[in-house]
This record gives sequence, structure tokens and C-alpha cells, in this order.
Amino acid sequence: MFNNKNILITGGTGSFGRKFIANIVKLYEPKRLIVYSRDELKQFEMQQKFYHPCMRYFLGDVRDKHRLRTAMRDVDFVIHAAALKQVPAAEYNPMECIKTNIMGAQNVIEAAIESDVAKVIALSTDKAANPVNLYGATKLASDKLFVAANNISGAKGTRFAVVRYGNVVGSRGSVVPFFKECLAQGKHKLPVTHEDMTRFWITLDNGVEFVIKNFQRMQGGEIFVPKIPSVRILDLVEAISGKRDYEVVGIRPGEKIHEVMVPEEVAHHSLEFDDHFVIRPPITFFERNINYHKNKLGETGWEVAERFEYHSGTNPHFLTVKELRELNESAL
Repeated sequence: MFNNKNILITGGTGSFGRKFIANIVKLYEPKRLIVYSRDELKQFEMQQKFYHPCMRYFLGDVRDKHRLRTAMRDVDFVIHAAALKQVPAAEYNPMECIKTNIMGAQNVIEAAIESDVAKVIALSTDKAANPVNLYGATKLASDKLFVAANNISGAKGTRFAVVRYGNVVGSRGSVVPFFKECLAQGKHKLPVTHEDMTRFWITLDNGVEFVIKNFQRMQGGEIFVPKIPSVRILDLVEAISGKRDYEVVGIRPGEKIHEVMVPEEVAHHSLEFDDHFVIRPPITFFERNINYHKNKLGETGWEVAERFEYHSGTNPHFLTVKELRELNESAL
């Protein structure tokens, strides 16, 4: 579906953006593949690796709607990956996080509608489900904006959907590179914020594949959640260091012990498919008879159980230490 199409990704110089672009130029023949981001150094460094003829680089911030509109001219598909993501930084700089993650999201929506973009997928996070920190709260607000945007665009306008997943193995700022750096500095005990902590775990490749597939699945208004494994933080310590030597340093501002991707409170809106869940929109818009039980690929879903919750601590699939070691080695 991406052959001879124009694709734009906000925050395109980040970990997801770089992997997404590598996969797209390998598997498809887009007309234009546009990286939209605000960091000129990262764009320069990226141009040294990605010099495919279809590539375009736009300097710009999602806070600037006019620049977004210019960048989206004749664009068919948009992936919104730009965000301020560091939990402690958001707690100390709340308004900056709000400007980028909420107001920036609305700018992307309005620019996409005004530019007649066909489909938009926004990347979300497990922290947006029952949020306890500002980052999660802004991403929840962003999710709501993208779902409701289908109401604004009308029956024949731009379709919007959201992809929500957990921690990405080896992404910039994640715990695996941090632990490896600690070991390289000669630290014998890895810092752990809480011994019972669990997280959902996904590779960049799997995250990119899931987003691409959901462009084909989406009808508009869905929040797509992949079925992925969980990890225990102490298993991760052992997988990286070879032993369970650690020190508890205390939970950071706004940090959870466990994460949730489908809260119990939205179980009555949720469907289960073979390899993912879909949270249906709680509002009715542009067409009253959308059958979310059957997506555009013909896959069929079913209602989840009453009071169902997709929780990193009760997930039926946990990675073993051996699996974690193999996964981290292949992903980094």
C-alpha cells in the first residue's frame, strides 16, 4: 500500500523513525518519504545513512502548525512519532510536555485534515492507560484527540488511529543501554527502582511491523494494542550482567511498578484478535455502523471477558532470562 505514495513521519530521527524508514525503503517503493523533526544534527547524521532518492528532510516542530501543513502537502500517510517521552523530565517541565504532546498532536490532526491526508497513525504508550505521571496523561489526551479527530474529518475525510505498546528493546533512553553503560563504567550492582517491577517488552522491528499492518487494518478510531511479552526487572538484570547483583534506588517521579495497556475500565469497548487487541472508540462518529469485529484485512475479533485487563504483572507470557539475553543481543 506504500508503493508510489508520499509518507511523512514526525519525530522521524528517533529510534522508531529510523527503523520504520529502513523497513519502508527495503519493502516498498514510496514516491517520497519525509522525515519531519526539529534537530538539525540528527537529520544531518541520518542523511549520511539514509540517502535513498525518495528521502526528504524537513526541519520543523509539531508545535508549528503552519510548517506541518507545508510538510504535509500531497502526503498520503502520516506516522506521528514525535513526543517528549522522559517521565522525570515531564514531571519537572510539565508545560513543555503539554505543548508538544497535546497541542502538537492537535496541530498534526488539523494539518492532516487540511492537507487531505488519507490515513494517520499516532504512536502511544502503555503509560497512557490509567496514567499516574504527566507524560502518560499527555499521551492519553493525545490518544483521545486522535480518536475524536475522525469525527472532525467526516465520512470521507482523513482516518485516524492509535498504536499503543510497551517498552522498546534498546531504544534511546531505555533501560537496556543504561544497564550496559553502568557495567561499562565498572559498576558491580545495577540500579533498580523497585524489585517487583514488570514491563511490556517489544522490539523495534516488531513495533514497526505492527504499525505497518495497522495501516492496512484500520477503519478509523481504533487503539491497536499488540500481544507482547512482559519482563521482570530482576530477570533483565541477570540477562544483562549474568548475575542478580543490584541495588534498590527508589521509584522515580511518576514511575509505576507495573504497566497496563488495556485497562479494566475499557474492557466493554475492547476486542481481542489472534495477535492484538483493539479498543473501540467510546463515541459514535462519521458512520454509525462500523463493524470493528472485522477489520480491513478480514481478521475477526471477539469481545474480551468482563473486567478484562491487559497488565504487565499478570500477562500470561513472560520472557525467561535466556530469552531476554538472546533478544537483547539480537536487538542491539
